[in-house]
Amino acid sequence: MGFLSPTVSITRYRVEGQLPSPVNEHVTEALKKNTIHEIDNDAGEQAIGWTSFDAPYQPDFEGSRFVIDTLWVFSLRIDKKSIPTKVLKKHYNMEVTQRLVESGRDYLSKTEKKQLKDHVVTVLNTRIPATPNIYDIVWNYEAGWLWFFSNLKSANEELETLFTRSFKLSLIRMFPYTAGLNAGLSGPDKDCLDQLKPTLFME
Repeated sequence: MGFLSPTVSITRYRVEGQLPSPVNEHVTEALKKNTIHEIDNDAGEQAIGWTSFDAPYQPDFEGSRFVIDTLWVFSLRIDKKSIPTKVLKKHYNMEVTQRLVESGRDYLSKTEKKQLKDHVVTVLNTRIPATPNIYDIVWNYEAGWLWFFSNLKSANEELETLFTRSFKLSLIRMFPYTAGLNAGLSGPDKDCLDQLKPTLFME
């Protein structure tokens, strides 16, 4: 989901840590190093990496083109392959039948069946294209905040992992409790916050 969509979902983060100078060059290199790679023609089932906001299928971070005023704008792309169950079952049964004919036996061992299934999955993965999912990111480094345009748990977890690996910085997800902790509260106020309990609106 992108921030130019008619409707958007946003997860707010606070970014903890400092980048080495010059920061633009450091971010550029980190994005290049962790750019998504294509898996359409290999057996990989999933690929995760950074891509360009304006050209998500042709990632290019040359010339700091992701810099817009004081913001860094780029995207997280997650490519996944999914083999339909019935397709997998069809090709697996074909392989089993062929192996039985070739061996002259009436059955295959559990290990042989697993090896055949793994082989079928590998072959099918090289034939089917991956489905791309793109999630836009707006990062204000000077202000220490980042907007991620998704609320999906899996996408947020992938973002947090890749972000830390790429930039050696931590992302703190902002919701009412964490926002309160970072609002400059005094000691007694923080104690009150810790003692708060959610209100039940339905019995």
